[in-house]
Amino acid sequence: MDLQSTVLRQLKNRREGFSLEQPFYIDQDYFKLDMEMIWYRDWLFIGHDCEIPKAGNYVTVQIGDYPVVIVRGRDGVIRAFHNTCRHRGHRVCTQERGASAKLVCPYHQWTYDLDGSLVFARQMGEDFDKSQFGMKPVACETMAGYIFICLAAEPVDFSTFRATAEPYVLPHRLQEAKVAHKNTIIEKGNWKLVWENNRECYHCAGNHPELCRTYPEAPSATGVQGAGEDPFITEHWQRCEGAGLPSQFTMHQSGQFRVARMPLIEEAESYTMDGKRAVKRPLSDDVKISHIGTMLLFHYPTTWNHLLGDHAISFRVLPISAEETAVTTTWLVHKDAKEGVDYDIDQLTHVWNMTNDQDRAIVEENAFGIRSPAYEPGPYSPDHEGGVMQFVEWYSNFMINRLQGDKQRLSVVA
Repeated sequence: MDLQSTVLRQLKNRREGFSLEQPFYIDQDYFKLDMEMIWYRDWLFIGHDCEIPKAGNYVTVQIGDYPVVIVRGRDGVIRAFHNTCRHRGHRVCTQERGASAKLVCPYHQWTYDLDGSLVFARQMGEDFDKSQFGMKPVACETMAGYIFICLAAEPVDFSTFRATAEPYVLPHRLQEAKVAHKNTIIEKGNWKLVWENNRECYHCAGNHPELCRTYPEAPSATGVQGAGEDPFITEHWQRCEGAGLPSQFTMHQSGQFRVARMPLIEEAESYTMDGKRAVKRPLSDDVKISHIGTMLLFHYPTTWNHLLGDHAISFRVLPISAEETAVTTTWLVHKDAKEGVDYDIDQLTHVWNMTNDQDRAIVEENAFGIRSPAYEPGPYSPDHEGGVMQFVEWYSNFMINRLQGDKQRLSVVA
């Protein structure tokens, strides 16, 4: 039986409410199938508009086998390209970020304009047609300060996600924000373990003392379990929506993305040790009330986010291998906020730096135990791990649909 048939059978027969079988977390062939079915076909969060504010600013990223460069053009449009020279394949942009009037391959100096067109290739002969050798484009969309790309030749629809998330995010004016701090950690565990750990706070009391000072442990805090029946949360929604901030929990029918504005504990306004604002300057001049809690934005498979009154935090998940995942955290503040005056980096980042490191240790110990021959799928808590069950349900359904679609296409071809 081929791998796709095996995975399809395992997912269709999986025990509902239980974790996945061992190969889904450790096997390199299963990982490659994840990449082909999800990561190479879906919209992936890469970064923020404000990271490339001027023409010629660019960032690079590696998605599995694909190096990609995202650059702002002279027309202000953000575009993405496969970061491989059309001459002999050398990476055109070799740094994580940079600025350049044109993109020049360091190997033989083939030179591309910011729209990807080839403008210079020396000594290639009289019949050489530059117009046929521009950088290959990658689908790219921006949404209220977020940059997404899709590697598929025919990208899936982006408009539904935009229509759902944009009204929630726009009031925070992230297009005009600036990056106060950014870091990446490598977690030695499968990307699904990173998400499963993120999707519940069942582990928070015993592992996240800093986060628990401001973030509620209640399952309803994620929005998935009983948020609409919690009077404290519904009152918070009414107050925020009265101030023009969309807030109620909304999830797409596929389960792939969702938004909700959730209250923090008691009088807390930000993720700090004392619950007070980490940044004196509000993130957005459009938000007129205080104590707005955190606007939670999730989009599988790459990002979860917290948008508060004083700053925003985005998290980006990128798989490296079956048992390695890069998690990038970015802290955004008002463009005019001054470090050392309006905020202190250590205070701004302390809670999530500690939480990220604690989660890294959890994921790695989780992965360590799953490698044991004695491992078998275990039950999730219906009271506390509804978010994890929802993620695994999304993953299973998504993979089943993709695998069955591939099988159908193959049968038609045959």
